[in-house]
Amino acid sequence: MRERVGQVQSRNEMAMKLLFWELEQHLKSSSGASVVAIDNKIEQAMDLVKSHLMYAVREEVEVLKEQIKELIEKNSQLEQENSLLKTLASPEQMAQFQAQTQTGSPPTSTQPPAPTQAPALPPTQPQPASHNSGSSA
Repeated sequence: MRERVGQVQSRNEMAMKLLFWELEQHLKSSSGASVVAIDNKIEQAMDLVKSHLMYAVREEVEVLKEQIKELIEKNSQLEQENSLLKTLASPEQMAQFQAQTQTGSPPTSTQPPAPTQAPALPPTQPQPASHNSGSSA
């Protein structure tokens, strides 16, 4: 996307240089009666600058919208992770964490998490073998 913006900028810069060169040539070769033509050239140059800036701003807005979307998704993921970690932490770990956040001190030591029991899974039932597998004769 940035390459496309660079190409547009390069193309607009060349058009702007050409326009100013034409304006310069016109001024060198014309008399005072061509003030209206000069005004038209200036207006064209201003319009070109305006359209270039509007295009660049639109492109930047699209990039920023995408970044905002990604940041919102990342924030949501981190909030879910934080919630999960809070539910898995022991009361002692939570108290230690809250004390650290209030004092602003870094963690003193890393303690292994308290063992948690995984929910018991029901025993698996053996699946009956299918009699239709294989060749039929």
